[in-house]
Amino acid sequence: MECKAMSWYFYHALKQLFPTGRQVSFFSLMSILGVTLGVCVLIIVQSVMNGFGENIRSRIVQTQGDIRIRGTGIINDWEGQQAAVEAHPMVVGVAPFAEGVIMMQHQNRPLFPAVRGIDPEAEAKVIPMQGFLTMGSFDDFDDRGVFLGEGLAFSLQAAPGSTVEVFTPLMLQALKEDEVLLPREFKVLGLFRTGSPAVDGNTVITTLRVMQELYGLGDGIHGISVRLKPGADARAVSDALEAGVLAEGLRAVSWQEANEDFLFVIEQEKLVISFIIIFIILVACFSIAIALMMAVLRKTREIGLLVAMGSPPREVAASFCLQGMVIGVTGTILGIGMALVALHYRAKILGAYASLSGNELNFLGIYDVYQLPVHYLASDFIVVTLFALVVSTLAGLVPAIRAARLRPAEALRSE
Repeated sequence: MECKAMSWYFYHALKQLFPTGRQVSFFSLMSILGVTLGVCVLIIVQSVMNGFGENIRSRIVQTQGDIRIRGTGIINDWEGQQAAVEAHPMVVGVAPFAEGVIMMQHQNRPLFPAVRGIDPEAEAKVIPMQGFLTMGSFDDFDDRGVFLGEGLAFSLQAAPGSTVEVFTPLMLQALKEDEVLLPREFKVLGLFRTGSPAVDGNTVITTLRVMQELYGLGDGIHGISVRLKPGADARAVSDALEAGVLAEGLRAVSWQEANEDFLFVIEQEKLVISFIIIFIILVACFSIAIALMMAVLRKTREIGLLVAMGSPPREVAASFCLQGMVIGVTGTILGIGMALVALHYRAKILGAYASLSGNELNFLGIYDVYQLPVHYLASDFIVVTLFALVVSTLAGLVPAIRAARLRPAEALRSE
């Protein structure tokens, strides 16, 4: 008996949505379409924002390494520390570095870029600089040459083979002591592009020995870059290194901690945009509520007849809640499918949009992104699906309560 009771109001809900002789009612179609568009837009926005976030995180790790070890000043006894860090089971590569700011000049064009001194052989185990080169080769890297970021080279109007002059803070200190140090001259050996405008437009790469000379570091360095095995938790490893490996005064900073504010902004952007898009689904749910309320008004006598025949009010109410749930399920499935298709053909869609509007997609090329990046997270699909289903079902609650409160005698007298 319970099974039969369950079946009648579910059958009644389906008949209301899909009347005999028609595939779907107009009100149902509009409600399903509203949920479909809302879910589709929300999935697209979240997946694209995830893609941008993953792209930026990947660039950060590629250009900085997973962990950077620093001290309060110059690290002199770094070889022992480097060997101890390299012995950690999750570490696959370590590389010493020294960095600072210099004045660089080419053809009377002065700039003040950041300079990074590296050991090319060790650096290759941590940061894929060879893969970033667009001109030149690290096979020619020596103490007489430098590599420039493409943006910096453009600002200096320098190219491979050009000679640049370098002035350092050490030279200014010498002037105070009435000494004159002539600028160092270096040959531009090549150009690199990491995909980060901040790096490519303001970075010079030299050998570690040159950087030690320019800044008077002796045999010291400023830090050690660390590369971890894929999937390793950088925060956990950095904590482990500080607790049992590094000497007092040294600190291991994971890439998440070093870029915490920036990553927070990226995550907040996704949340804010998603919050705004959610209102599309809410508007669609209002259309569901209106459509079901109209159904209650149109079917007043039918509802009164059902109650008069002994149907419990809660089951009459369940029929209208089920209509909202069916609309939500159908719209959610169609919305997810539409989003996946749109993201799969996103390049063609963007190309068609640019062609029709006559506008260039100026954001493409930033951070080395030449098409919309997409990254799917199962949690996004689950949250969107549950939200759409719950809100769609609740949209039928007000019409359901009204239907359940109808008195049979009044309903049957209704015109």
